[in-house]
Amino acid sequence: MDELDRQILSILRRDARTPYTEIADRVGTSEGTVRNRVESLVEDGIIERFTVATSTGNVKSMIEVSVDVNVDTGAVADRFIEWKEVDSVWQVSGDEDLVMVVDAADTERINELITRARELDEVVSTKTRLILDERLG
Repeated sequence: MDELDRQILSILRRDARTPYTEIADRVGTSEGTVRNRVESLVEDGIIERFTVATSTGNVKSMIEVSVDVNVDTGAVADRFIEWKEVDSVWQVSGDEDLVMVVDAADTERINELITRARELDEVVSTKTRLILDERLG
């Protein structure tokens, strides 16, 4: 990955729908070069997916989860990602093992998700942080 790839990625992170012609103008290359670079970035796994950021008016939060020492965190993450309100699950280092990024209708629903997580035998504890503001780069 070189500087041109980084410039293209920076534009796509802000708006994945930016036309290749506009990206080409902004980075000083041709539309065909941008198209080829994006295709290569996808094939190489650098770009994993194109997604949509929403402003639903819902309550967003991070539910940090600690699991028992002998638990497969990947398997727990796979269970969490199936929950409707869960946007993503991160395996992290530090005091907690997993972080669920949640977009729920209200705090009552977030509390229900916390309770549901705590009811799992693998889960030792949770900590929740409400997201007050979000800026995408």
